[in-house]
Amino acid sequence: MATPARQGHVLVIGASGLDIIGRPLGPVQVGTSTPGYLRAAPGGVARNIAENLAHLGMDVVLITAVGEDRQGRQLLEETAETGVNVEHVLIVPEQHTGAYLAVLDSQGRIQLALDDMRVMDMLTPEYIRECRNLFEEAAAVVLDANLPVKTLGAIVSLARRNGVPVAADPTSVSLAPRLAPLLKNLWLVVCNEAEVEALCPGTPPPPQGERSTDCPRRLVSLGVEIAIVSHAEFGVGYATVDVSGRVPEIKTEIIDPTGAGDALTAAVIFGLLNDIPLDEAVRLGVSAAALTLRSRGSVAPDLSLESLYEQLR
Repeated sequence: MATPARQGHVLVIGASGLDIIGRPLGPVQVGTSTPGYLRAAPGGVARNIAENLAHLGMDVVLITAVGEDRQGRQLLEETAETGVNVEHVLIVPEQHTGAYLAVLDSQGRIQLALDDMRVMDMLTPEYIRECRNLFEEAAAVVLDANLPVKTLGAIVSLARRNGVPVAADPTSVSLAPRLAPLLKNLWLVVCNEAEVEALCPGTPPPPQGERSTDCPRRLVSLGVEIAIVSHAEFGVGYATVDVSGRVPEIKTEIIDPTGAGDALTAAVIFGLLNDIPLDEAVRLGVSAAALTLRSRGSVAPDLSLESLYEQLR
C-alpha cells in the first residue's frame, strides 16, 4: 500500500448545507405533528469531512458552493471558526444554500431523508480549473459524489496531473454510480455496503459471513487502492491488494447518525496522511464515528486525536 508522501493542505471538494434533523420522542403519528427533538446546524459531506480534519489539526481548504443568502453566510462563518479555509468557496447569486432534512425513529435510525444540493451544479469543471493552484500544493484531495459528473472527472484529472492522491465518499446509493468510472484512479474510497452494490453493478455480492472483507476487495479489484466499507453493527472492513481485515464497531448510544460516516472518512485520511498503519487508521475512524453518533450535531465538537485514542482505550 502506498501512503502519500506529500506535504501540504488537504483539499476537500463537495457539498455543504444546512442539516435539519428531527427525532420523535415516541411513535410517529402520520398526518399530524409528533413531539420530538429538532436541530439545525452546518452540514454537507465535504464540509463535515473538512471540519473533522480541522479538529484533528490538519491544514484544510474547502471548495464548495453556497447561495448568496443568510444561511450561506452563516455556514461559511461557522465553518471558518473551526479552522477550515473557506476563501475559495463559490457564492452563487440567486441560488439558495443546500439543505438536508432527515427524520429519525426513536432509536436514532434514519426513517426518511431528503436533500437539495442543486447549488453544487455551479461547481463546474471551469471553476475547478480556476483553482488549479490548490492542487499543486495539496497533500491529498477529498471529494464527494454530490458534484456533477464532469466536475468529478475534472478534479481527478487535475489531481493526477499533479500527482495528488484522491479520496472519495460516494455519499448515497443514488449518487455513488457517478464515481464508478473513476474507481481505477482513486487512492481511497470509504463507503457502506449498499454503496458498494451501486459502485460495482454486475459483480456478485459475497456470502453474508464474508462481506466485511469481500466488499472492500470488490472495490480493490476495480482499481481502488484502499477500500473501507462500513457494515453497521458488523464493524468496518478494509482491503488493499496486499491486506484485508475488519475492525469491530464500538457499541455506543445513537443520538444522531448524521455525519458519522464523514467522521470515519476524515479520521482514516488523517491517519494515512500521518503514516499511521491502515488497521490503526481504521480504528481511529471507527472511534470518530462512535463519538459522532452520540453527539447532537453532524460533527462532534470535542473530536480530537486524544479523544479518539481515549475511546479506544
